[in-house]
Amino acid sequence: MTPDQTPAPRSHNFQQRPLSTTEARVLGTLMEKARTVPDSYPLTLNSLVIGCNQKSSRDPVLQLTDALVVEAVENLRQLNLVLETSGGRVARYEHNIMRAVGVPSQSAVLLGMLMLRGPQTAGELRLNTERWYKFLDIASVDAFLEELQDRAPEKGGALVLKLPRAPGTREQRWAHLLCGPVDIAALSNAAMPGATEDDVITLTRRVSTLEDAVALLQDQLQNLHKELGLSQPGQD
Repeated sequence: MTPDQTPAPRSHNFQQRPLSTTEARVLGTLMEKARTVPDSYPLTLNSLVIGCNQKSSRDPVLQLTDALVVEAVENLRQLNLVLETSGGRVARYEHNIMRAVGVPSQSAVLLGMLMLRGPQTAGELRLNTERWYKFLDIASVDAFLEELQDRAPEKGGALVLKLPRAPGTREQRWAHLLCGPVDIAALSNAAMPGATEDDVITLTRRVSTLEDAVALLQDQLQNLHKELGLSQPGQD
């Protein structure tokens, strides 16, 4: 059984306070980097702050200070959503969402992407998560989302919500509930006016291509630092 097929632990319930925007960003960033830059994971505080403040693949874009991220990490540790690893020169952090919340890795991938980019359709989620996990098709994405929405009250209740269809769109978007109930009216007003689903998919593919190019450059930069005997970026 591969890590992506690991079933959710049955003994954990997610019945705790809603996360703040900063805590959701920290948690989502750790989940993203675990998948996209495994060689640099778990993350140092410096790398975590940089990831939280990325201008790409983030909605909304934030500018968090080290102090805010440290506070969020400590709060998430108390909720067992983040773990601190020992060893090395600096502290490193990793997420623990699958055990703490009790969901399979595929569901965790969808929750992480929703925390980082806000409400998205199943099609957008499938495209955006390609570097995290390759879902077979949109139907499989929908199936995991429906499971998260229909989560039993004794397990903590729903973790996502399917939003009403926004004017001018063909597909409904999904939003996570880790930060508490969502303002459906505000989200509907924030939907892309006049944009079709095809427009969104085309733009998403372009962004994914740019992200892949940036990731390749980051890997090349790390290799260059190794060859020159310099410290790795984000490990100072």
